[in-house]
Amino acid sequence: MDFQLTEPQKLFKKTVREFAEKEIKPLASKIDKEEFFPHELYKKMGKLGLMSMTVPKKYGGAGIDKISYMIALEEISRVCGSTGITVEAHNSLGVGHIYEKGTEEQRKKYLPNLLNGNALAAWALTEPNAGSDAASLQTTAVLEGGEWVINGTKQFITSGDIAAVTTVMAKTDKTLGAKGISAFIVEKDTPGFTVGVLEDKLGLRGSRTAELIFEDCRVPEENLLGEKNLGFVGAMTILDRGRTAIGAMAVGIAQGALDESISYAKQRQQFGKPIGKNQAIQWMIADMATQIDAARLLVQRAAFLEDKEVPFSIEASMAKLFASDIAMKVTRDAIQIHGGHGYMRDLPLERFYRDVKLTQIGEGTSEVQRVIIAKRLGL
Repeated sequence: MDFQLTEPQKLFKKTVREFAEKEIKPLASKIDKEEFFPHELYKKMGKLGLMSMTVPKKYGGAGIDKISYMIALEEISRVCGSTGITVEAHNSLGVGHIYEKGTEEQRKKYLPNLLNGNALAAWALTEPNAGSDAASLQTTAVLEGGEWVINGTKQFITSGDIAAVTTVMAKTDKTLGAKGISAFIVEKDTPGFTVGVLEDKLGLRGSRTAELIFEDCRVPEENLLGEKNLGFVGAMTILDRGRTAIGAMAVGIAQGALDESISYAKQRQQFGKPIGKNQAIQWMIADMATQIDAARLLVQRAAFLEDKEVPFSIEASMAKLFASDIAMKVTRDAIQIHGGHGYMRDLPLERFYRDVKLTQIGEGTSEVQRVIIAKRLGL
């Protein structure tokens, strides 16, 4: 692994940062406070290739390497976590599953409209009684007369109410447990598919989080995504990739908090000098910078291994676990550095703090990551 970014990666980072500063950052507060979803912003990102980062150029995607994908998620999340999680869920989960497990016909049918920013893809695994224990999901799919009939409820689905296409995991053989789960492509206006509750969240308030209800929802037999009864295996692979991406998102939010802290420490005067001249503040910022860099390296290592097409499950879990935990600490310390100002909604610090909490929960909680790591170590 080369610890220096390549010239194309440096250029890509510069391009995404400039876009984030110009187009996303000015909207970030409005996105959070008003739960505003900027559809036009995603169209702009589509033109820049940010909605097709996990798909090769052969299918109309951006065709970038995985480290570049992590860079993009970091730069977007650095200014707006809501936008970061929407881009991550679309690329890693929704689009990623269709590309990875889809047939050529499915790829040609669904990917074009999802890659240009005009439409979003969602991914539905979690249920009211199946969170960390995803294999215990209760949604079913039964083949009847050339159609799959889906029944069940999904919960906490990012972009679930506005996605044009949703990948849904359902049991096709109740007797096989996790080995009896399959994945299906469900289009938004399919009869029997309705949106339930829209969640009112602590953070990431500009991303949409919905309950999805399936009542005798009929989809064509060819909408089976991947092989029958192997949907859970595919979902776990997709989650590994999503975990690395959530780690990048956590790094980005933490970096945003650090950038604000450094700027404030240089400007804020107390006792006749900038607070950044005080050793207590210097040490806090030094620790924050070191921890962020360590988290970034873990994320990029997992991405590097994925690019090399070698197993990276434990590395993905380590990256997500460490990055999310560190990001919680960094955003908390950033508020402390800002004092009373950091507690106010005029500055982005409290938003960063609220937003980053999800990174310890989504794509598998920190506790689940520790279980995965321990099992991989033979325990």
